[in-house]
Amino acid sequence: MSDELKEKLKTLPSLPGVYFHKNKDGEIIYVGKAAVLKNRVRQYFQNSEKDPKTRALVSEIAMTDWTVVDTEMDALFLESEMIKRYKPKWNILLRDDKTVSYVRIDMRSDIPYVTTTRTPEDDHAEYIGPFYAKRTILEALRTLRRVFPYYIKPYNGKKTLETDLGLTPGIEVGKTTPKEYKKDLRKLIRYLNGERKTLLVELEKSMKEAAKVGEFEKAAVLRNQLFGLQNLRKKIVFSDKEFLDISSDKALSQLQKLLRLKKPPRRIEGYDISHQSGTDVVASMVVFINGVSDRAEYRKFKLKSQKNDDPSSMREVIERRLKHEEWDYPDLIILDGSTAQISAVHELLRLKRIPVIGRDKSGDHSKNACVNLIVPEENNGLTFKNYSLSPEDHISRLIARVDEEAHRFAITYHRLLKRKNMLK
Repeated sequence: MSDELKEKLKTLPSLPGVYFHKNKDGEIIYVGKAAVLKNRVRQYFQNSEKDPKTRALVSEIAMTDWTVVDTEMDALFLESEMIKRYKPKWNILLRDDKTVSYVRIDMRSDIPYVTTTRTPEDDHAEYIGPFYAKRTILEALRTLRRVFPYYIKPYNGKKTLETDLGLTPGIEVGKTTPKEYKKDLRKLIRYLNGERKTLLVELEKSMKEAAKVGEFEKAAVLRNQLFGLQNLRKKIVFSDKEFLDISSDKALSQLQKLLRLKKPPRRIEGYDISHQSGTDVVASMVVFINGVSDRAEYRKFKLKSQKNDDPSSMREVIERRLKHEEWDYPDLIILDGSTAQISAVHELLRLKRIPVIGRDKSGDHSKNACVNLIVPEENNGLTFKNYSLSPEDHISRLIARVDEEAHRFAITYHRLLKRKNMLK
C-alpha cells in the first residue's frame, strides 16, 4: 500500500456510502457500498484471511475514493447505478448471480403481487433494478410495505395474518379495491425509481384536495402514506447527493476537454425516438446529474406528427422541450442518431447555447462495440467530426449508459402506447 493511500484511508468517515477502488491507471476496478465506510474499506487492507479472488483484487488497488450518502439504502441505489455505468471488472469476477435482484410487478394482472427475481423476462411486467445486494433490497421492500401494503403471492381471496397486520391492501376483507391497490403500487414503483420528491408533493396536494371536498377517508389514507414516506426518509432515503466532486469524474472532465466546454457538463440530457414504421411514435428525455441518472427528471413525449421521420421527430421533441423553461436547461444534449438528427436541431440549440452531440450506432450494436460520437462544428457552415472511442473509455461508459436509459425509457413508453391503441 502506498503512503498516499495510507493517508487517504485515515480520512474515511464513519458514515454510509459508496467506495471506488482504482488501479494504478485511475480506472475504477470495483464499486462497493457500506453502512460504515471506515470499517468496510479498511477491511480490504487488514491482514485477515481472504479468498484468492479478493486477494487478487486488493493487489490491484492503488487508490480508493468514496462518496457519503445518508443511509445504507442510498448506498444500495448509488452502487447499482455506478456498476451499471462503469461495469468494473472485479464486480463481474466476484459477483454471485444469486445476489443480483430485480423487483418484479406485473401491472397487467387483475391483482398484482410484488416479488424479486434474478432473471427478468420479456413478459411486459415492471422490472426495477438490478440491485447488487439482495438482502438490502428485501429489507427495503419490507419497510416500504408498511407504507404501500402489497401482496407477495398470487391473490387467492383468503384472509391471513398479514391482512390483520396491515401488510396487504385488504381486498380480501373489502378494505380497498383492485383499482385503488394498483394506484398505490404505481406510487411504490415511482418511489423505487427515484421519484420521491414529486411523489411527496403530489401526495400532500391530493390529501389537501380530498379534505377540501369532504373526502375525509381518502384524505386519511393519503395522510398516512405521506407521513409514512416522510418518516421513512429518516431511515431509508434515496439520496439526492451528487456523485463525488464533479471535477474528479473522469468522464465529465474528458467530455469537457473533448468538446471544449467551459466547465464539466453537470446536467446531461439524452434523447431517443421509438416507433414501429411511423406509428405510435414517441420520444424519451433522460437526465443525468453529475454522471448519475435522475429518474425524477425524466420526461416522455407522444409525437404530434406520427410518421417515419426520425430527424423531424427529434426536432419536434427539442422544440417542445425548450418551451419548458421551468426545467433546468442542460449543459449537454446527447441524441441517439447521426448527422441528420443533429442537423435538424442544431440551430434551435445554438440559439440557446446548448451543445449537442450524436451517438451513431449504425453497424455494430454489440456491447463491445466502439462508441462513435458525432460532434458538430461551425466552419463556414455546419460540419461534423467523428470520434470512435473504445468501449473501455470513461466517456464511452457514460454515453453508453445515457443511451441505454434513453432507449429503455422510449421503448417502454412505445410498447405501452401500442397496447393501449390495440385495445381501442
